[in-house]
Amino acid sequence: MKLFDPEQFRQKFPLIASYDQTLSVQSDSKIGLIYFDNAATTQKPQQVIDSQQEYYQGYNANVHRASHHLSNKATYAFEKSRSLVQVFIGAQSVKEIIWTKGATESINIVVQSLARNTLKAGDEIVLCASEHHANIVPWQMVAEQTGAVIKIMPLNRQGYIDITKIDTIISDKTKFVSCAHISNVLGRINPIKQIIAKAKSVGAISLIDGAQAVAHLPIDVQALDCDFYVFSAHKMYGPTGIGVLYGKKSLLESMPPYQGGGEMIKTVSFTQGSRYNSLPFKFEAGTPNIAGVIGLGESITFLTPLLNDVAKDYQDYEQKLVAYCYQALSSIEEVQFIREGCPDIAVIAFTLTDHHNHDVATTLDTYGVAIRAGHHCAMPLMAQLKLDGCLRVSLAAYNTTAEIDYFIATLRKILQSDLSPHDDLRVVAGKEQDKTKAGDLTKVLATEMAGIIALFTKTKGWDSRHREIMLLGKKLTRMDKALRNETTIITGCESLAWLKVELTSQGLYLFTADSDAKIIRGLLVIVLAAYNNKTAKQIADFDINSYFKQLGLMQHLSPSRGNGLLAIVDKIRLFATPV
Repeated sequence: MKLFDPEQFRQKFPLIASYDQTLSVQSDSKIGLIYFDNAATTQKPQQVIDSQQEYYQGYNANVHRASHHLSNKATYAFEKSRSLVQVFIGAQSVKEIIWTKGATESINIVVQSLARNTLKAGDEIVLCASEHHANIVPWQMVAEQTGAVIKIMPLNRQGYIDITKIDTIISDKTKFVSCAHISNVLGRINPIKQIIAKAKSVGAISLIDGAQAVAHLPIDVQALDCDFYVFSAHKMYGPTGIGVLYGKKSLLESMPPYQGGGEMIKTVSFTQGSRYNSLPFKFEAGTPNIAGVIGLGESITFLTPLLNDVAKDYQDYEQKLVAYCYQALSSIEEVQFIREGCPDIAVIAFTLTDHHNHDVATTLDTYGVAIRAGHHCAMPLMAQLKLDGCLRVSLAAYNTTAEIDYFIATLRKILQSDLSPHDDLRVVAGKEQDKTKAGDLTKVLATEMAGIIALFTKTKGWDSRHREIMLLGKKLTRMDKALRNETTIITGCESLAWLKVELTSQGLYLFTADSDAKIIRGLLVIVLAAYNNKTAKQIADFDINSYFKQLGLMQHLSPSRGNGLLAIVDKIRLFATPV
């Protein structure tokens, strides 16, 4: 009997299975959900969901701290998960498995408990150019604290760490080397064994970020001989809010605790100080995420047979998906992959010529296709590639070629639709104008608020509202390129956006705005209609949350969420601060 069957595997995920249906791109209505954002987080199988519910319903109690039956049962399940992790990654001892909130906290523990206490001015930390922010910012913080220097391993044309350059980067000054096993943007399996060996040859400590690897590859930390390995449960079909720090026992024993509190102590005294607990509890202060740990154990039980199957049906199916999707995207003329060649796992990053990433992603969402747009927490990589961001399709083994076909057909439909950009077109109220002055436009927009409210009141559903926002984006006159500068830019928008202000002799504010994303331009029309031709006090008193609630956009695009709205509103209010 085969351990992996694509259709049976899919049915194990209730959220995914609930959307099973015949896919057709002919209809304009949203079909349900095609989930292509698995590099951000994977969906959860029923057995993982059940394991957490069973804990809360059947034996909810704190662990380690009581002698009653419920606590003993909870402690057994909690520690069983630790043993499962030990075997899953090939650690030598359960004492080397530390529970954390996720890979990010795991990295921070190593940085603050070890690196901060050992680095000196002039010591070097080596990272990779494609790292996730979680494996950059903690090292930048400790470099500032200690005077250490960060060096960067470059990438080759295919997006792998350039192994031919590491001898010039990793040297006797190197004290820590930290890199991703697999890039969350490029989908490349880095040559970490050679990097770890090089680090070891100069006496440096190695940390591997395995967040993108654990759902796709068997991991053996002893064979790799890394000093630390970190990962999160939610990227391997497990719960959010729980992760693992693996560390060699000798290093963990040398490190002071990261936090103080319950469980991480043996004795506490006002007169004699405190003595810390032994591993692994020394790093697990406070009541842990018990349900999360149990859920992680269940995800390992679910995943281990698939990764260890000698037939490799699970891995082969994932490879089939990535090759199929990559080839299908390659057939679209506008697609530009950010690195050469098909990736090693199903994480495919690309841009579309003359189309903004956020416009494409938000439009795909109206057709039920969930992909990621932005910098993917890899801004240094985007800067190196001279990109503001990109689109990322990331697949899991519950995805299908039929879903890919639907995605590709939908993408082609979007590219051929009237939602394609016309950057040089000047449009006001749906009529083409050659050269509409910004002042004229703001007067038009100032009278449009009632019309916008009426429009969105009768527009039902997010897909229809999204379409109206995109069409409104066409009505916004593009700012002169000379005005799109550091003075007018709105910081905090993932898309580029600019705002210019004029104050009339009557004390009224006139705002002109622009963005490189049509979805943001449409939102700017809505925002400017609310704020233009108002006094500073009127702007300060205006309830933007009620306005967006009235438009039916609060759930999707409220100022408290993304899309740069909060930054736009904040800059307007900053310009119009009452004296």
